[in-house]
Amino acid sequence: MASSDHGMLRLEGKVAIITGAASGIGEATARLFAAHGATVVIADVQDQLGEAVAASIGLQKASYKHCDVTDEKQMEETVDYTVVKYGRLDIMHSNAGVLGPIEGVMDMDLTQLDKTLAVHVRGTAAAIKHAACAMRASGTRGSIICTASVAARQGSLGPAAYTVSKHAVIGLMHAAVSELGAHGIRINCISPFGVATPLSCLVTGMTPEQVEDVCCEMGVLKGVVLRAGNVAQAALFLASDASEYISGHDLVIDGGVTVVTRHNVQAN
Repeated sequence: MASSDHGMLRLEGKVAIITGAASGIGEATARLFAAHGATVVIADVQDQLGEAVAASIGLQKASYKHCDVTDEKQMEETVDYTVVKYGRLDIMHSNAGVLGPIEGVMDMDLTQLDKTLAVHVRGTAAAIKHAACAMRASGTRGSIICTASVAARQGSLGPAAYTVSKHAVIGLMHAAVSELGAHGIRINCISPFGVATPLSCLVTGMTPEQVEDVCCEMGVLKGVVLRAGNVAQAALFLASDASEYISGHDLVIDGGVTVVTRHNVQAN
């Protein structure tokens, strides 16, 4: 992936935390942010993978911090670690996620629903809370980005528990816009369609190529395969000054799926 657009480093001098950055969309975003000049804190529970990603980016540009986003104390400690180590926090990308139970509502295990909500809703709330507090304290006009999903826009694009939790992520973003805006802090969501990540491959039992084939078949925009790098590019835009007057927006990356009436579609 190119390190910059026409030689321009869009995040030069900025510091970012990305949760769930040891693999998948988070990893792609961490690599892209670093390529554009940011210093990145990879926050995840996959310690071995996270350390490896940080090392491959380069320890002058990235570090790993163990962080279970469902534990508010760990999220707070991750923000504090970042500010102490690098002197500032400009970008929070709340990206950690799980697919959760794949059963429908009538067969849903509510204990598993609670766990899904804990990661997506509690984890996102903790990320927003502590990042915004740190940005307010330092007077930083920061950017907070939350990974949502097309499942929050159209029924049957994801399992029920996942869909509920992603609706809540967008709700949290909407609820925070005015409060954060008073301090010059922007907050937005990105909502991708199906991507062949390690998580989606594990849950479906498919290879990345098989997941991509299924998503392409369901997709509307033909001739293009949605990959983690495409989602990372959207996050880069929202993290950079190119979007300095955009807040409260859900940037959908779906090739038009959610504006076309479709039935019996399943994309995770």
